Amino acid sequence: MLAVGANGVGKTNLLESLHVATQGFSPRTRTDAQLIRFGSTVSRVAVRGMRATTPIEIELVLQSAAAKQAKVNGATLRTAEQLRGETATLVFTPDRLGVIKGAPAARRAYFDRVLGRLAPARAALPAEYGAAVAQRNAALRLRSPALSAWTQQVAELGSQLVGARKETLALLGPPFAERAGELGLPEAELRYAGEPPTVAALEARLERDLERGHTGVGPHLDDIVVSSGTRDLRSYGSQGEQRLAVLALLLGEAGLIADRRGFPPLLLLDDVLSELDPSRRKILADRVAGAGQALITATDPSLLPVEPDQLVEVTRGSAR
Repeated sequence: MLAVGANGVGKTNLLESLHVATQGFSPRTRTDAQLIRFGSTVSRVAVRGMRATTPIEIELVLQSAAAKQAKVNGATLRTAEQLRGETATLVFTPDRLGVIKGAPAARRAYFDRVLGRLAPARAALPAEYGAAVAQRNAALRLRSPALSAWTQQVAELGSQLVGARKETLALLGPPFAERAGELGLPEAELRYAGEPPTVAALEARLERDLERGHTGVGPHLDDIVVSSGTRDLRSYGSQGEQRLAVLALLLGEAGLIADRRGFPPLLLLDDVLSELDPSRRKILADRVAGAGQALITATDPSLLPVEPDQLVEVTRGSAR
């Protein structure tokens, strides 16, 4: 599907509503109140479609004074976050370039979400490790007798998280490199910069951690290097190359999700065509055409070099 319209008429809002409905949260804000129309107290999004060969209907209700509620095929979910286990959605927005050119925290967060999508049973691991680090930091500041126990916990969960991240990169690396090569980004590679924390390593810097009140070693400080050849794209990639890398990550993951979960993810591509040359637009369009359902937004239909299955014209307040 191609959604076209002038700047500022609501194309991104349409894309955002699909992400909220299928994943339970917005790709642009974590403040649910910002998703409710000014002057209103309730917002509702409902979608209907197919998951592989099975019909699926989703309804999500957001209320300013209550927790959001989600239903799948009429059954109420315990939390809206469970939608992520029901459907898979991948999104590209221009600010996603921060995954490549931003600080290490942006890459850690991105690849931890990839970890959760590819291995749902371990989706909570980053949060569990983060909670253990927070407890150890509190014990450091208080010089608590519980410090030793939290050091052990940080080492155990940290080792699990580093292992899970490395497994994720090993899975994603080959399809990422292939998609990047198709888009003209040669010898693309993902590399994890960090080692599993050990009790010995944590205790070796205990005095420094006590002085500073925070844990100075572990996967909460690690980075993921995204490179092309010998160049780290964060420091030495052009904005165009960084954009290609993000697209290659998304397309590579889309193929993995289809293989592992039995159905392809929904692809939401916001303003992805305007900064690509015609040849790369054609490559992207051909690749997306074989990757399941996709919504692409653009200011003009001529930017898409193939005929869309459906063309939606977006004007202020309506889409038809």
